[in-house]
Formats: sequence, structure tokens, C-alpha cells
Amino acid sequence: MPNLRVAVDVGGTFTDICIMDETTGAIRIEKTASTRDPIDGIMSGVGKAGIDLTQVALFSHGTTVATNALITRRLPRTAVVGTQGFRDVIEIRRANKEDLWDVYKDVVKPYVPRRDRLTVPERVDAAGRVVEPLDEAAAREMARILKRRGVEAIAVCFMNAYLNGANERAMQAILREAMPDVPISISSVVLPEIFEHERFSTTVANAAVSPVVVDYTTRLGDRLAREGYTRDLLLLHTGGGVMTPASVKDFAARLAGSGIAAGAIASRYIAGLCGYPNSIGLDMGGTSTDVSLAYDGQSRVTKDWHIEFGYPIRFSSIEVLTIGAGGGSLAWTDPAGSLRNGPQSAGAHPGPACYGNGNRQPTNTDANVTLGRLGTRLAGGKITLDPELARTAVAEGVAKPFGLSVPDAADAILRVANANMSDAVRLISISRGYDPRDFALVAFGGAGALHGVDVARELAIPVVIVPPNPGVTSALGCLLVDMQHDFSQSCMVGTEEADPAAIEAQFAEIEREALDRLTHEGVAEADILLQRSVDMMYRGQWRSLAVQAPSRIVSITELVAKFHAEHQREYNFRRDDAPVSLFRINLKATGLVPKAEFPVHEPTGVVPSPAGSRPVWFDGTEHDTPIYQRDDLPCGFDWVGPAVVEQVDATVVIPPGTRAEVDKYLNILIRVKG
Repeated sequence: MPNLRVAVDVGGTFTDICIMDETTGAIRIEKTASTRDPIDGIMSGVGKAGIDLTQVALFSHGTTVATNALITRRLPRTAVVGTQGFRDVIEIRRANKEDLWDVYKDVVKPYVPRRDRLTVPERVDAAGRVVEPLDEAAAREMARILKRRGVEAIAVCFMNAYLNGANERAMQAILREAMPDVPISISSVVLPEIFEHERFSTTVANAAVSPVVVDYTTRLGDRLAREGYTRDLLLLHTGGGVMTPASVKDFAARLAGSGIAAGAIASRYIAGLCGYPNSIGLDMGGTSTDVSLAYDGQSRVTKDWHIEFGYPIRFSSIEVLTIGAGGGSLAWTDPAGSLRNGPQSAGAHPGPACYGNGNRQPTNTDANVTLGRLGTRLAGGKITLDPELARTAVAEGVAKPFGLSVPDAADAILRVANANMSDAVRLISISRGYDPRDFALVAFGGAGALHGVDVARELAIPVVIVPPNPGVTSALGCLLVDMQHDFSQSCMVGTEEADPAAIEAQFAEIEREALDRLTHEGVAEADILLQRSVDMMYRGQWRSLAVQAPSRIVSITELVAKFHAEHQREYNFRRDDAPVSLFRINLKATGLVPKAEFPVHEPTGVVPSPAGSRPVWFDGTEHDTPIYQRDDLPCGFDWVGPAVVEQVDATVVIPPGTRAEVDKYLNILIRVKG
């Protein structure tokens, strides 16, 4: 029987592959250079890792194909079909700005230009009644025009279709008759929710990336099949689950941002293994840092996200805050003379000054090398760092302008970077009503373990967890997910008027759809889990809060009590005397997939010897610091910093005054004082 599970995470520089043996629980990793066509990099890595695809029981993949297509605007020609008189909804959008104080900064243009946004006569009123059926003659003429233009994807977005999608379905049928090979997204299926701009924007993004994503998943599936893989290719989506290529055809935009969701899933799982249901993930790479939060074992989920500001994608997504802080982030001085860090980055090329590729401006990597926290070899010796180039960049870029010694200048660079990351953690925790002192910090990515303890100290987080393979933790996340689909339906009614039986009927409708979809994907009924929630708000508000709902709703009063409590936690106030309204019902449908199980190790009592030592600066003082190799650290090993732990994909810094231990899963737990 096939006994291997393979997960692949494609990044801008490296493609990370994680291979688990189901029989032994053993995990091994492989890194290979990403390629212009990501599929070539994936197959190269599979070959390099010596994976026999005939022995693979599960192949899971987090991809940036949809994200990159939207960012670069390398999209197929897409058309929008709308209600007559509402041609420009996606361009009018919302009257908000990304930068409130920059009156000259405008929002980027829509994904579909005005010449390809056409309208037809039809009308559905605010109660969902068809006032004017679709004008079929006009619809057929529109289909003829779009076919002549050679459009490759179509979004159908009619007013009030979230209540009644009959006219949209009629338009879709006419378009399919004329263009059977063109993917058509209709808003009443993609996102049956109120607020036209958000619904239209999501549908347009879904249509625009559909040909790109379907082509990619089809080619990858074919390549895997030719090499012997016989199961479904599983694709990670932003909601924290996986979907098959069959579902991707209808919900392609769900793959936008899938890569960062994998890291959030992995950090939550690892923290849970260590006994911490509350955790904050700190995924620091070469260019950016992704921060996520899990509370009581559940990741925070949001619908307020976008790839480009002004064009929301309202599919449920694990909430991840991304800032421009990475190993290659540049240190610079602003016009007021203050030291700044990022978001500008040296990137993979030329990279930090210590790479020797011509960059002379100091980066976080150069500061870590100057302070001795990073050695001179990375990625198992594939990358050699020049400490003299790092010191020169720090000296010229920061030390001389600010009158500091070189170690103090390097320390200042890292303090600014750590302050930026700490602010991001505050935004996703304190500003959401969570106290960081109640959480563990999971530090991963290529650079997360270099900065994790400093960020934890800034926020009084008591413990930092470093996974066994920090650099490929996001790929590992792809092995820890289930089949998952999210459904929603508008339900706008005051709680005093709400009928539990009517709400039950709405839930029953979307539950039938969920069961059909998961059954079609091959999930057994016993492995299907349905989780309900209801979005609620105080009367007059337009932002809502999700409240967990029971499997059968018999009392609206119980939901109202939960809403008041959730509002108190989120915003630190509640109004028990204010009327409350229901806004939307939600269903998370999960098809349980057997999870990766990590091997458990027993303490050996062995005290490993350091591989060497070097001077490392901490808080302005030089310490002779032992250097350990991660593979030499056994379960149960407990020691006090300072120390540096090196491995192929990351470096772990354990400052003075902290105690570290290796747990039974070979995670390093660093206890942070104060």
C-alpha cells in the first residue's frame, strides 16, 4: 500500500518539499530552486528527493499561482455581465483609501476594463422577487459579442442575485451554449451575500484566475499521474483546508494566498502538540513576516482581505498579517534622521551585503552576521556569508551616521526590525482583545528563530516554540489539513422577529449542498464534520461578529447572549439593552483526512557537546557562545543560554537568561523571563 505523504510549498526563491512515512512517522525535507514554471521546480524536487510517486498516498500543495496572477495582472481576457445601469459597480467600489492621508494615491484599475463590462436588462427586487426576467434576446446578442471578442472567462454579476439567482443562472446557460469551453462564474454561487461591490469583486477575481489555475492544476495532475501518482491532487486554500481540482474549477480564487495559510495551520498544530491551545505564529522569511493567531485551538478567520487594495475577495480566510520584515529587509534613514527597517528588501538578488553580490546597504541578515548570531554558512554550505562585507555595510550605513560602534549599530538595526514585528503581533492580538501573555510564540521560517525570543520579550510572551524544521514548516502545514468548504447565506432579520425554524431551514439547505460536494470529492459520510456560525450585529451597525451556533437552533436568546459576550471580548464593551440583528449564516464543512502523526521520542539522558563556539553580542555585551547542531540535540536536553543552534534551514538564537529544552517531538521550547 502507498505509505508516503508529500507536501509541497512553492516560494519565490525555493520550493520546499516535506515527505512523511506513514509507517514510521519519519519526516525528511528537500529544498530546490523555484523555476519559472512552478511545476518544473516541483518535479525536480520530487526527483531530487527520490520520491516514488507510486508509493504516495497523499500529495498536497500550497501554490502562489492565483496570487501571482492577480498581482502581476497576467490574466486572461475577462468579461463582466451586469444588470443594466450598474456597469461600474466594481470601479466605483468603496469610498475608502489605503493611505488615508495621501490624497493623490489612487486605487489600481479594476481587473476588467470598462469596455469588457457589459449589461443586459433584468431586475430582481430587494425581497428577491423577479421584477423583470432576463431579456433572452439581449443575452444572446451579448454572448455573440463576447465570443467574437475572444474572452476567456466571464463573471455574471446581477443586482440582488444573492437573494434569487434565477436570472444569473439563465444568463449562464445562454453563455455556456455559445461558449462551452469558457469558465463562467456567477455571483449567486460564488458569494451569495449582500453588498454588491464585495460580491462582484470576488466573482470577478474568481473568474479571472480560473483559466490560469485550472490550466496549472491540470498540468500538474497530469505530470504526477505520468510518474505514477494515482490519487487526487489536494490544493490548499486560504480557509485552511484543501480542495480537489474539481472544486477549483468553480472556486479558483480560494487559492489566492494559500501559501501563507499553510504556515498558520502548522504553527497552530505544533503549539497544540506542545500543550498550548493559544498560539501566535511568527513566520519570518527573506522578504516578509507573516503573523497569525490561534485561540483555544482555532485559527482566527476573516473575510476582510484582498490581494490588491480596493478589490476584496470575500472567501473565508485564515487571518494572517504580513509586514515587510525579513532577512533581506534594508536598514535606512528617513528624512527626519530616524533609523528605519524595511519594507524595502535586497531580495534574493543581490541579497544582503554579506552575499557578495554588490549590495552595500545593511540588512537584518548583515546585522545578525555582524553580531555573530549567524555563522558564515547557510543551507548546509550552499550559501557562504562574508562577515567583513556585513560589518562594512553596517558601519557605513548606520554606525557612522549615528555615531555608534559597529555592534551597537547592528543591534539597533535588529531592535527596529523586532519593534516592527512586535507591532504586527499587537495588531493581531491586543487589538483583537487577546493578551499575548496567554499565548506561546511559534517562530519559524528561515529567520523566525533568530528573532523569536526578542519579540517574545517585547510582548511578555512566556515561551517560544521552534519546530524541528523551521524553514519548511509551511510545507508541513499542507500535511495537516482536511477537505474544507465554507458556505454562507444572507439572513437579515432582527432577533426579536427571527424564527428558529426558518433559520434551521436555511442551514438545512446549505448543509445538503455541503454534503453533496464532499461526497463528490470522495469523503465518507462518517468523516464529514459540519460547523455552524451566525454573523450578528447591533442594530444600525454594518460590521458583524461571528457567533458559534448549535447543531440545532431552538433559542435565539442563546445566540444573543453569545453575541454580547463576543462583542465584549473583541471590542471591550457590550450593550445588553440594544437590539441585535442577524446578518448571515455560515457553515464550515470539513471532510476529515488522516493526519500526519509525528514520532514520539524518549529522553536519552545524553548531554551533547557543542560543535564549537564563537563570540556573539547580546544587549551590548560580547559572550563566548556555544554552537550546537540541531541534529545532535536529543529529547530531554535542557540548557541555559546563551547558545546558538544551527541547522540546514534555520538558525536558533537562545539569549542569556533564557532556558531551552527539547521536547518529545524534538521541538525546542525556550522559556522567556519577564
